[in-house]
Amino acid sequence: MDAAVSRRLSGRDPGGVPVPRRRPARLDGRARRSPARNRSGGGMNAGDAGDTQAPDRARANTRSDSALRLRGLEVHAGPRRLLGPLDLNLRPGHCLGVVGESGSGKSLTALSMLGLLPAGLRARADLAHGEIAIGFDSPGHAGLRGRVLGWVPQDPLAALHPLRNIGAQLIEILRVHGVRDTATASRQAQALLARVHLPEPAAALRRYPHQFSGGQRQRIAIALALASQPRFLIADEPTSALDARIAREVLDLLDRLRREDGLGMMLISHDLPLVGAYADEVLVLRRGEAVERGGTAEVFAQPRHAYTRELIEADRAPHEASAAAPTAPSAPLLRGEGLRMHYRHAPKPALDDVAIALRRGEGLALVGESGSGKSTLGRVLLRLLRGAQGRVWLDETELSALSGAALRALRKRIGVVFQDPYASLDPRMRAGEIVAEPLRIHHIGDAASRMDKARELLTTVGLDAAMASRYPHQFSGGQRQRIAIARALACAPDLLVCDEAVSALDAHHRREILMLLARLKRERGLALLFVTHDLNAAAAVAERIAVLEAGRIVETGSTAAVLRAPQHAHTRALVEARRL
Repeated sequence: MDAAVSRRLSGRDPGGVPVPRRRPARLDGRARRSPARNRSGGGMNAGDAGDTQAPDRARANTRSDSALRLRGLEVHAGPRRLLGPLDLNLRPGHCLGVVGESGSGKSLTALSMLGLLPAGLRARADLAHGEIAIGFDSPGHAGLRGRVLGWVPQDPLAALHPLRNIGAQLIEILRVHGVRDTATASRQAQALLARVHLPEPAAALRRYPHQFSGGQRQRIAIALALASQPRFLIADEPTSALDARIAREVLDLLDRLRREDGLGMMLISHDLPLVGAYADEVLVLRRGEAVERGGTAEVFAQPRHAYTRELIEADRAPHEASAAAPTAPSAPLLRGEGLRMHYRHAPKPALDDVAIALRRGEGLALVGESGSGKSTLGRVLLRLLRGAQGRVWLDETELSALSGAALRALRKRIGVVFQDPYASLDPRMRAGEIVAEPLRIHHIGDAASRMDKARELLTTVGLDAAMASRYPHQFSGGQRQRIAIARALACAPDLLVCDEAVSALDAHHRREILMLLARLKRERGLALLFVTHDLNAAAAVAERIAVLEAGRIVETGSTAAVLRAPQHAHTRALVEARRL
């Protein structure tokens, strides 16, 4: 889901103007449901507009007939069925976890319920809210958005308007949903930010999305979802891009809000431990079909379907450092000294006097929480940020002294794999063209030889050469990331940089991609710079770890030593969060 979806959910047209003729839901005076019982295992939750009366309203309605019931949901692309038939119930105060690998139909289910399927797809189902039947193609279905169904996105930065401050975006939703004057809306917007525990909520109203960390942006997204006082909340992979500690804080926040306001929740995730901790019931999807459902404890303890067992085993599988032999002492392939980066208007530097070195054939993981500076360090090393200070060498060549054609020529030796395999591939290009693109840019070979090389690389990363003619939308998330890796290998680089390359993948695909990266590093003698917030992923591919906090490297050492006996307090906190 993207920014356009976010605007439609909040009642805004593509220009950011409140949509006329839509009947706004009242912000106050609407009966709410009573708090759900507090399970010892936790349960996801979300609140409403943040006024002081919300808990009282929450106690007004706990009847089972206020559930949202979906029967026989199917999604079709022409004659081809992509999803279903699928039945599900969302009940007040209840959390339904929807799990499955990339491409299983999780987000299609959410988009169908919200009435936001992309053009070319059509859905049909019997939908009822309480005793009221709602036609899937009727105006009543669109009326569910915001008023009944709220949405928390996977990537809040993409869903938030980059050119409007947070206050303006919250106030707009509040005005659309019934608040008559701006002063009242501003007070309620500040109360919403306070309720989601955003620091300095009054000042935060004046700030822009890029000025917040990932965890803070997710809190803002929750506040936006609550502004319309929904009865149910769809949380679509809400923590997949967050480190373990911040993810737990966000989910604990949702858990508290659910108990207070009795909201129903659909938690979409590929993270099985997360679902196990916060969901009352689990629905497992595979290739658009429901293969298992039941109480969370029952499904995790005694999974009946082979696919469910496979997902659970993939998540339980140990993440150990790669079996590659330690690299022999040699001069560093990549080296940085005195690296500093201070973004304009930021109160503190993103990087503060960092030094780092990476040898041939070695895996080095840059680990840290959101905002620690790990991705900034990766970009500074690649000369992708203007204004950075310090010196960077690749072998004996100083990258920081190069520009233009000389810098482009040296970049052939560096391959990059980005976080989101859905955003990093051009949807208008076929897989073979995507993989061959670096060869074309660097004028290597002719068109026929480049395509032959692309097919060979697709085979190398575990795909069929015949898939070269397919488009990105025809692949699962794990397959797309394999295409991205093949593209990064096209110019036979010495260094592979992976920026959160597995954070958007389910446990099964995450494990497969990590095994692929470890194999490629070993077979090709690649140096691997692995940027991640996931210590488990770092342990699977890296012999060394560098831990960042507030723009500084606070601890570095062998992966085994750092995970076994962390020395710095921040590293100990990360390791402890990993064990939860």
